[in-house]
Amino acid sequence: MKREKLALYGGHKSINYKIEKYNSIGKEELKAAQKVIKSGILSDFIGKDGKKFLGGKNVINFENKIKNYFKVKYAVVVNSWTSGLIAAFGSIGIKPGDEVILPTWTMSACAMAIINWNAIPVFVDIERNTFNIDPNLIEKKISKKTKAILAVDIFGHPANYKKIFIIAKKYNLKVISDSAQSIGSKYNKKFSGTFADIGGFSLNCHKHINTGEGGILLTNNKNIAYKLKLIRNHAESSINLNKPPKKELINMIGYNFRLGEIESAIGIEQLKKLKKIVNLRKKFANLLTKGLSNLEGLKLPIIEKNCSHSFYTYPIILNTKKIKLSRKTICKALKAEGVQVSEGYVNLHILPMFKNKIAYGDSGFPWILNKSKNYNYKKGSCPVAEKLHEKTFMHIGMYTLDYRIKDIKKIINAFQKVWRNIEILK
Repeated sequence: MKREKLALYGGHKSINYKIEKYNSIGKEELKAAQKVIKSGILSDFIGKDGKKFLGGKNVINFENKIKNYFKVKYAVVVNSWTSGLIAAFGSIGIKPGDEVILPTWTMSACAMAIINWNAIPVFVDIERNTFNIDPNLIEKKISKKTKAILAVDIFGHPANYKKIFIIAKKYNLKVISDSAQSIGSKYNKKFSGTFADIGGFSLNCHKHINTGEGGILLTNNKNIAYKLKLIRNHAESSINLNKPPKKELINMIGYNFRLGEIESAIGIEQLKKLKKIVNLRKKFANLLTKGLSNLEGLKLPIIEKNCSHSFYTYPIILNTKKIKLSRKTICKALKAEGVQVSEGYVNLHILPMFKNKIAYGDSGFPWILNKSKNYNYKKGSCPVAEKLHEKTFMHIGMYTLDYRIKDIKKIINAFQKVWRNIEILK
């Protein structure tokens, strides 16, 4: 579609100015960071057993405030959510050849954290309404090697944990909730990330709150919390050698996943802003839903009963058959009107490393040792996620721009303008 074609139906584009990038960092964070710099202590971890095994005062203070905010027994901060996922799987004893069930519609770090332990990701299709793992498909993928389910609360909406927990209990599986995009959302009045064996959030630069890079792990299990802290800080050299370690700790593999004092000080200030940020996202999303609800061929976000949505992004499904236009054409028209809209998302099961089973080098380990239909990664195995990615899903990134009410109104006007002139676009 040529830009000139758009000029036939509306003159100036709907949003003819630059919207500022999303930025939750302000003077409070600057002051907190300066205080740490002046102290000269940018990190206060030491990778061995002792007082500084747990980190400096800002790390410990940040973790305490997280525990109080989310009402959990233990919080462990790390240098990224990818690190958090690696630590999570290590803490529940995932071993080579074990299987972990997860949705295909998620960020690659979810699968890579499993592969880190030489375990095998087993992908499941998603629900069309929430884009989360379809619990009705999980049981079909369970084998004798299955050890855990990774539920991902995508875009700000929690997964269906009621059904997931029933399955997990039946097969004695651990549940990890990746709520990287859903901090502040709730399931049955409890915060996402707080009710699984382990949950947590990302603190990287485009999340609701951020420390540049970082992650938060949550658990109510004392033993798991201890293992998370060991893996975060060179586990193999951090066990108290004066006391015989428990058998399960002898072969602990540790890393440097430690969060610094500056990031922790910033995180303390960011946490104070979370409720306000989430409420603002909800307000904007409600305005979008109200303004776009009369447009034919759009399926707007659905919020399931007993859930709340924190709107990391505003997801939309396009009925291309009804409007008789491709997603590409619609998105081009919206972009020409100044709307920042993206097409598709992710299908991990068709990435080359999984489709070709090359993740473990020439030997193919452990693929070659585990002949299973669960590893039949090919196009067509997750039809809902594939169709959404390739043809019908688009989203407005609430995380990219610092929207105001006037911007939301202009986005609505842009959609309405494009829909009024759909015939011209054909």
